Amino acid sequence: MVFAELLDKAGGAGLFQVLQVLTLILPSILMPSQMLLENFVAATPDHRCWAHMLDNGSEAPANLTPEALLRVSIPLGPSHRPHPCRRFRQPQWQLLDSNTTATNWSKAATEPCVDGWVYDRSTFTSTIVAEWELVCDNQGLKALAQSIFMAGILVGSMAWGLLSHRRFGRKLMLTWCMLQVALAGTSTVSAPNFLVYCGLRFLSAVGMAGIIMASAVLAVEWTVSRQRAVTMTTLGCSYSAGQMTLGGLAFALRDWRDLQLTVSTPFFAFFLISWWLPESACWLMVMGKPDQALQELKKVARINGHREAEKTLTVEVLMSSMEEEMASAKAHRSVFNLFRVPELRWRACSLFLVLFGAVDIVARVTTVFLFRFFGRRMTLASFQTLAGLCILANMLVPQDMQTLRVVFAVLGKGCFGIILNCMIIYKPELFPTSLRMTTDGFLQSAGRLGAVIGPLIRMTCQAVPLLPPILYGTAPIVASLIILLFLPETQGLPLPDTIEDLKNQRSAAARANRQKVVIKENTYF
Repeated sequence: MVFAELLDKAGGAGLFQVLQVLTLILPSILMPSQMLLENFVAATPDHRCWAHMLDNGSEAPANLTPEALLRVSIPLGPSHRPHPCRRFRQPQWQLLDSNTTATNWSKAATEPCVDGWVYDRSTFTSTIVAEWELVCDNQGLKALAQSIFMAGILVGSMAWGLLSHRRFGRKLMLTWCMLQVALAGTSTVSAPNFLVYCGLRFLSAVGMAGIIMASAVLAVEWTVSRQRAVTMTTLGCSYSAGQMTLGGLAFALRDWRDLQLTVSTPFFAFFLISWWLPESACWLMVMGKPDQALQELKKVARINGHREAEKTLTVEVLMSSMEEEMASAKAHRSVFNLFRVPELRWRACSLFLVLFGAVDIVARVTTVFLFRFFGRRMTLASFQTLAGLCILANMLVPQDMQTLRVVFAVLGKGCFGIILNCMIIYKPELFPTSLRMTTDGFLQSAGRLGAVIGPLIRMTCQAVPLLPPILYGTAPIVASLIILLFLPETQGLPLPDTIEDLKNQRSAAARANRQKVVIKENTYF
């Protein structure tokens, strides 16, 4: 943990950290736009079958209004609106009789939309649903696009977590992923078919996973412990701002290609801007690259105005300060240490369960104040329990009491927002530098796996209606118990550089607890 002292000398909370956060905020604002894009570009407009007499002006009788032509050409659907997937084989002239009901038609007299569909373009002038006709028998392809995107994030989380372990570090991965998102995102507007569109969205999702992971870890490793919660909360708030940004953009841009291009093109600029960011000196030291680490530390010291640090920081100082950490990192550099070392195994497994239930971003700012009073572990466990209780309580509220149900739903959603922000801050503090990105990749994958399994659990409500809410409610409560039993408090502690640092933390905590017991016994007697 000596790196924390070196970072203090170079400036752990100065101008550099401000510029770094501002740089990382820019892509963070547009990341929700990429992840939630299908809500708008894949919106399903109202539609009906194309009909010869109705949509071919040369065949339409001059004495009939468009409403009358619609009545004899398209049957009514279950909602008493024009059926979206069927049309009459022949015009049903008898339906023009006022004594005949429009719902009095036989399915034998209809056929599928063999000539395509006509779409309502009053809300969106163009969507991928209308362009590639993802309706009726093909409506399942729309959900497939979102599943492929989520699969890309899952694959990216795993792949980048492993690749960053020894090869690429943080900065190079972040820069490459920004370029990948820019290229894949802008190329999507030229996709000739749905298959190519899904492939490009998959590549974009892989890049998005790298940006999410690298930006968070870079911010953590260049910030001192006392400012870490504020820094990560600021980045977290940018995600929320990004959701509002997407809503505004979608309101202004009604063509899916315009919207796709608008949220993807800025990543070219982010790619260029990100080159000034230094690589994590902490990671460079642990990987045995002291010369590069010294350059990055001096760069940070220069930006923060610490001129003396530029002179006093030398390779010899870095080597002597972190000699033990570098030797330990070389001995424990395998990814399998994540599950071989007991301290890491329990921490990873505990967080797998937590990320399995986290679903949204709300109430991030309050996390900073909660940490000051309750610490990381207690805040996370408390709001996990409260979120689970909200879900279980909502299960008992009658359907007609909508106001109370909304109150519990909003409260639960806010709890999950705090949980997610806790995870962003707490998670990097639990693992050593050499395995921090790899662990983040595994945990990100666990979160995406939860997003895949969640809808499948919900499908069981047809057979067992109470099963989904019971599982959704008890999972966070069980996770909170695991947090309290197996995870340590990290508030105020420097980031661990090696596995030995984690063991020393545990030993120090045990000694502190024994001293508290002795003091209480002496006070009693």
